Amino acid sequence: MRRFLGLLVAVCLGGPGSAQDVDCDNQLTQQDMNQCAEWDWQAADEELNGAYQEAVAWMRETDAGLARGDRGAEEALRAGQRAWVEFRDNACLAEAWPFTGGSIQPMVQMGCMARLTWARVGDLYILTDQAR
Repeated sequence: MRRFLGLLVAVCLGGPGSAQDVDCDNQLTQQDMNQCAEWDWQAADEELNGAYQEAVAWMRETDAGLARGDRGAEEALRAGQRAWVEFRDNACLAEAWPFTGGSIQPMVQMGCMARLTWARVGDLYILTDQAR
């Protein structure tokens, strides 16, 4: 899915060199808006990876402090994350579907991906902060 989205944005933006002059504080074209939406999603995804690793470490610690029969925190988190990624990808595909074939479609899809990913980052940080 990630490869498809990257390819879609690259095609819509006309190649890798064109993104270098984009000012996300002053987006002038749909291409600029699409590029900035992708950058926001990439930033959110990078932050998500860090938050998730922190949550996995915490769940591993939690499991280590429990009797064998009570362990499963890390496994539950991993299963939940896999399900969440599938939800996010499908929800954002659906949100952008009405714009299929239009120049706004990548922005809508990437915007959704960023929005849901930032929310998940917050949820993971809350999870690890509440537990400590």
